[in-house]
Amino acid sequence: MLEELRKLKNMNVFDSFKLDLEVIPGVGPEKEWSEIERKIELVKPFAKVIHIDLIDGKFVDNATFMDPAPFAKYTKDIFFELHMMVEDPLQYVKPWAAAGFKRFIGHIEKMPDIVSFVATVEDIGEVGLAIDGPTPIESIDIPFEDLDCILIYTAEKVGYSGGSFKPERLEKVKYIKEKFPSIPVEIDGGVNVECVDAALKAGVTRFATTGYLFGAKEIEKAYQDLWEKLKAQ
Repeated sequence: MLEELRKLKNMNVFDSFKLDLEVIPGVGPEKEWSEIERKIELVKPFAKVIHIDLIDGKFVDNATFMDPAPFAKYTKDIFFELHMMVEDPLQYVKPWAAAGFKRFIGHIEKMPDIVSFVATVEDIGEVGLAIDGPTPIESIDIPFEDLDCILIYTAEKVGYSGGSFKPERLEKVKYIKEKFPSIPVEIDGGVNVECVDAALKAGVTRFATTGYLFGAKEIEKAYQDLWEKLKAQ
């Protein structure tokens, strides 16, 4: 299975594999570049997309490595998405785009102007909005068709790794898919093989996985197991 994924990655047809489903390794809320790089190296043989958390210590009481420059070493070969758990995510878009990031997913909870964020990012790369579990989906008060994706945080505490999956958060996914069926919906938080059935039925197409993947004794096998579960549906 992993050899199949590697071949698809090299052929640049990975996005059409299994109805556009994506398994996205999430590097997680790391504070040191050395640990981020270690994890990138572990997954780069088979991952086409990698999910990076950006947390400023103001959105939540946690903070991550904040320098985009070192990522340029990898962004020519791997598609990176930035999950921005920050005050006013718009201020981070251009520096991280300059480092080669292509997808920008900003949390709306402390976003001063959703319209400006979307308008700016859509001229640079793919634009997505993210909401925490307690946030009403109606808070995304722009047309879904203006977005390239929506992320629903599906664990208890946004900004931290290791939380358990909250299946009730999938109700937001169902709402989105009823309104705009073609938009990719990503979940992040507690994602593992056990949540796949319910998530797929709700309409999830992108699975960002952090603790499940990097907490496994055999990371490649954990990644393969998640893909096999998706393929079986």
